[in-house]
Amino acid sequence: MKYFKWLALMIFALSLLAIIMVTVINDPIDKQSETTSENTNEQSEQEYSNEEDPIDTEEEEEEESEEAVSEGIREVFSSVLDNARNLFIRDDLEVVAIGDSLTQGVGDSTENGGYIGVLEDTVNENDATANFTIDNFGKRGNRTDQLLTRMDSEEISSSLEEADVVLITIGANNVIQVVENNFTSLSYNDFSPAREEYQAQLEKIISKVEESNSNASIYLIGLYNPFNQYFENIPALAQIMSEWNDVSERVIDDHENASFIPIYDVFEGREKELLWDRDHFHPNEEGYKQMAERVLEYIREEIEQ
Repeated sequence: MKYFKWLALMIFALSLLAIIMVTVINDPIDKQSETTSENTNEQSEQEYSNEEDPIDTEEEEEEESEEAVSEGIREVFSSVLDNARNLFIRDDLEVVAIGDSLTQGVGDSTENGGYIGVLEDTVNENDATANFTIDNFGKRGNRTDQLLTRMDSEEISSSLEEADVVLITIGANNVIQVVENNFTSLSYNDFSPAREEYQAQLEKIISKVEESNSNASIYLIGLYNPFNQYFENIPALAQIMSEWNDVSERVIDDHENASFIPIYDVFEGREKELLWDRDHFHPNEEGYKQMAERVLEYIREEIEQ
């Protein structure tokens, strides 16, 4: 289908643009400085002697940067905190998060761990007695098959055994893999076998969590459509993401202790506002805040005293 070829070309173009931007940003050479005369250099040195110590200036800039990051973190979870008043978590609550880059928090420029960090800060800010942390096993690029392999590790399996709540994000990279493997001739039909494989592997993921800990409450966070801002008039793309979510819900419905948390509607129509401007795929700080609010709605009763 020609629309999918446009999608593939758009992804390729965005990748090239990102590479060019990174190259320009990281180029340490100042072209104009190469043509500066010796007299100008002497004048600059003379002027520099009357300026502030560059070390002090750098320290001040670093302090300002740290303050800006701290302020950004406070702004990100402030509204979530407003919705979490009087939230007091259970003693010895253990929450484990597994999955892909959405669990890792890629796109969060505050480096606070994405929606996981917002949840931690929200609980700890609201409950002065809490020392709440979430075991975060998110890894950028993970598909369902890769997550299944990682779940056999001692670190993750041991953490799951102790978990009261398990949060999962997975599936987006399964979709991307279809695009990459069929770059020059992408069609709607290419997604069908991949979706069936995703369903089978997701079933194994949920079952493996249950085998590790039959008492844990499992929450699978759904997918959003990052392509909507570019191809909002192509219904096939929205249909693909919707079908992936439908498959996820069917798997979850077969497990008593599992729940599905939809986030498609959170991002729909707000992609420019909520997606990271460096790749237009991962959420930014505001996007993760919105995710955290939705997740908290679903897990609140589970984690309260």
